[in-house]
Amino acid sequence: MNHAPSIGTVYLVGAGPGDPDLLTLRAARLLMHAQVVVHDGLVEPAVLAMAPRTARFVSVAKQRARHTMPQDEINALLVREALAGHDVIRLKGGDPFIFGRGGEEAEACHAAGVPVQVVPGVSAALGAAAAAQIPLTHRENASIVSFVAGQCKGLADQDWAGLAGVGRTLVIYMGVATAGMIAEKLMADGLAPDMPLAVIENASRPSMRVVRGALAGLAELVAREAVKSPALIVIGEVAARGDIMELQRMVETAR
Repeated sequence: MNHAPSIGTVYLVGAGPGDPDLLTLRAARLLMHAQVVVHDGLVEPAVLAMAPRTARFVSVAKQRARHTMPQDEINALLVREALAGHDVIRLKGGDPFIFGRGGEEAEACHAAGVPVQVVPGVSAALGAAAAAQIPLTHRENASIVSFVAGQCKGLADQDWAGLAGVGRTLVIYMGVATAGMIAEKLMADGLAPDMPLAVIENASRPSMRVVRGALAGLAELVAREAVKSPALIVIGEVAARGDIMELQRMVETAR
């Protein structure tokens, strides 16, 4: 007599900003016993290598203006694999619930009766700031931190007034392509043109680098330094902290 397979579980797992050492113990344990791994393009190969050779890997890498698989199809893939009886590791850079679309995937699984567990990861903002030794909060500089997405879509309609300034830190994800618009928007909303900022590229990876400047020169800084994604922009007085010269020396040595 044939029996329908039991329903698998979808695990939404944060892979952190890049360095495999920043995985949580639970994430590492789940990967070591993975059956199906659905992963983003930013997940380091060393992280994927933690899964057994018998695991099946599906890349759903997203790039600006080009997705390997639309989000609705990713949702359907997770549900389909779980309903077939497979435990699925949905591996995401950073944390699944911070600009990772983990909420959409969890909702799709719940709607289909598929159990979901969320394994948080070190977010890109926290990992980047730690790697650059920039404290997002500091008793002398900042007691408020805000995370925003810097893509073009809807940028002009968003109200960022009060998100950055004295006593505040603003971390911008996905803002390299719109750096000029971001600077103009923040200055139009009242932020000082000389507010310090840091752009952190490839955080926690051997190729990490940090470039600094002031808000008014953000677009020129990104262009001059040829900054590429993944990169985060930290804006606020805390961005002036951290031994960047020593960090750059360490990065060059690692290369």
